[in-house]
Amino acid sequence: MTINKFQGKTKEEAIEKARSEFGSGAVIMNVKEVKPKGLFRAFKSSTYEVTAAMEERESFASQLHNMPKNTEKGHGAINLAADEKIEIPRQEKKPAPAPLVPAGTKRNHVPAEESESKLEQRLEDLSDRLEKTLGAAPKEDRKENRKENRKEKVLQEPSSEELNFVRILYNTLVKNEVNEKYVNQILDEIEKFMRRGSSVDTILSNVYQKLILRFGQPRTIDLSGEKPNVVFFIGPTGVGKTTTIAKIASKYKVEYERKVAFITADTYRIAATEQLAVYANILDAPMEIVYSPEDLNAAIAKFEDYDLVFVDTAGFSHKNESQRGDIKNLLEGGDSKYRRETYLVLSATTKYRDLLEIVDIYHEIADYKLIFTKLDETTAYGNLLNVKLYSGADLSYATNGQNVPDDIEVFDTQKIVKQLLGGNS
Repeated sequence: MTINKFQGKTKEEAIEKARSEFGSGAVIMNVKEVKPKGLFRAFKSSTYEVTAAMEERESFASQLHNMPKNTEKGHGAINLAADEKIEIPRQEKKPAPAPLVPAGTKRNHVPAEESESKLEQRLEDLSDRLEKTLGAAPKEDRKENRKENRKEKVLQEPSSEELNFVRILYNTLVKNEVNEKYVNQILDEIEKFMRRGSSVDTILSNVYQKLILRFGQPRTIDLSGEKPNVVFFIGPTGVGKTTTIAKIASKYKVEYERKVAFITADTYRIAATEQLAVYANILDAPMEIVYSPEDLNAAIAKFEDYDLVFVDTAGFSHKNESQRGDIKNLLEGGDSKYRRETYLVLSATTKYRDLLEIVDIYHEIADYKLIFTKLDETTAYGNLLNVKLYSGADLSYATNGQNVPDDIEVFDTQKIVKQLLGGNS
């Protein structure tokens, strides 16, 4: 992986420089305004600094190619450098099975107490060291390093401490319910660069980067096109679709002063219609109830001058084929002249196997982005990564409570990755 920083007078100029050097597969990780300093700062203009990355292996480049290229539409850029200390949990000091390490790596043994004490000491002030590790080296240095790496074809065997640290990372990710298949994929990539003398900071920062890149840039509601943007919310029962709609609508209505309207097709539950009507009344926004695709088109036509039209659909069991067909007909029956987006709402507390069935079923209905709810009701976030990688869908929002409109945010990739690695959010 190659990481570099680019500067320009505008964000667009800096991003263009990044893509000129790295190509269309460049991943924009952070966009930062650099304000002038010094005595004469009042006479100077701000510049912009863009951090971009390029994965050098073809197997991973295909994933980067599918990542969003327009960072201006996002609500927050991803920064690969941790902004606080990440603490890897201490391992219990008792006999344990053979260490879990990447396939093909020779196992060495090291006393647990000695290893843990060294790791704790070397993990102190990790944020500062990660910043240094991720800081862009001069272009000439990067080229020279790549030449040296190509010359050194025979990898040296990692030390016992390094292998033990990899084992701890492995166990931490699995404990947080990341699928072992994805953990092994990451560690297989890490194994390729590991040599004797690789610091635990280097290993950790590379795992951190791999996780950040796999989550990708969150993609949120697009307001750049013609009005109205019709936004459908689909998902199983009990995941909080109606409350999530209210939270997002409140943000756009109050904070961004956009005109919003509501449509509900959830006529299976009277309570759902009443709940959305209460939110619509509070926001002073119109609401329509529809029973068919024809009703949907007529309702949207009434809101042609609105920025956003939020459509609440009926939740159903992913095993209910009849209701599944109704939702599919509703989405496919919408007039194609209107812009549309679809969001699949999932609960972070749902079992992994059920999540896989759900995303498969809903892929038959529509292409979608992912919203995860109830993050406050779980302490294991591995399924967020599992479902993202399994479905290939973009992440968007996450909710962590019932309060409207406060308990929602654009998916915070850095926070989730730190929690997966055993740190505090």
